Amino acid sequence: MDILELVDRLEELFNESRAIPFTHNVVVDEDRMLDIIDQMRITVPEEVRKAHQLLNQRDRILAQAKEEARRTIELAQQQKEEIIRRDAIVQEAEARAREILNQARLDAEAIRQEADAYAMEKLAQLEQELARMIGEVQNGIQALQQAQASAAVDEESEPPTND
Repeated sequence: MDILELVDRLEELFNESRAIPFTHNVVVDEDRMLDIIDQMRITVPEEVRKAHQLLNQRDRILAQAKEEARRTIELAQQQKEEIIRRDAIVQEAEARAREILNQARLDAEAIRQEADAYAMEKLAQLEQELARMIGEVQNGIQALQQAQASAAVDEESEPPTND
């Protein structure tokens, strides 16, 4: 289950809860709330796993870029040696090899930067979501604590009844 769905369920539970008159507190179904929190604990590691997958994907893309750059460099070296063997245009061959090497480095750097930007964007999104969820959970905890404190004050202020 997606963490956002769990947050929606938690919000739905809050919205379905009965309000305590003359307060900003509500009575929440404890079992349902704890069930949703347990599911969140299970789901958050899944989101972290997805972030790790993004990092692994970035590493794989970088490895592919390096391999492609290596092949391009190797191809450039072979072309350079062939041109030198022909001995007709040695200077042109060296210049072309440098261009190919520089282009391969630029291509590899561009791919790495794109992969890093993608991973950074996804991790930043995950960080924002986690921060938002933590804030919502903290608000929920605070609301429950206030409700408990209010209930305790109400119990203390009621006179004992003679039954």
